Amino acid sequence: MTPSGAVRRVARVARCASMVVMGAFLTGCYGFSGGGGLPKQLKTVAIEPFDNQTAVPELQREVFELLRAALRDRLNLREATAARADVVVRGTLVKYDVDLSAGVSADSRQTTSTRRRLLIVLDVEIIDQTTGRTLLKKSGLQREGQYAEGGEASGRKNALESLIADLVEGVQSQW
Repeated sequence: MTPSGAVRRVARVARCASMVVMGAFLTGCYGFSGGGGLPKQLKTVAIEPFDNQTAVPELQREVFELLRAALRDRLNLREATAARADVVVRGTLVKYDVDLSAGVSADSRQTTSTRRRLLIVLDVEIIDQTTGRTLLKKSGLQREGQYAEGGEASGRKNALESLIADLVEGVQSQW
């Protein structure tokens, strides 16, 4: 190896080492907190049972369970009674239409398969009880879910998960 080649190699090793040191330094200076985007004083939540204007009683329970998990996991809020909670969530299940046709495939060599869709519409309000400020208020929030014939529950779950993700993101976007 020539002397100039050795110098270039040493310079390249030094550049790589400095990049590693800078990366480690920057990683130590930057991080994410577990707050989920809400002010630190908001620590508890009460989810009031949604008014159910649909003919599907289990929809109310499913919304409650998915919303509770999302607020706990994504916003770091603990459950509390409505009287003691920092944040209160209330809403109305406005509409649930099911068995809407999404498409039919008829192949003469196979049996006919049908895709179905459903529609969920809800109104929701999320209030910061410590200040009385409305964190989020949405009316007519709707999502569709598609499912194979006989798989309504999976379509409903997908639609609800999408609705609740939008709600959480809407609250986070305020901060």
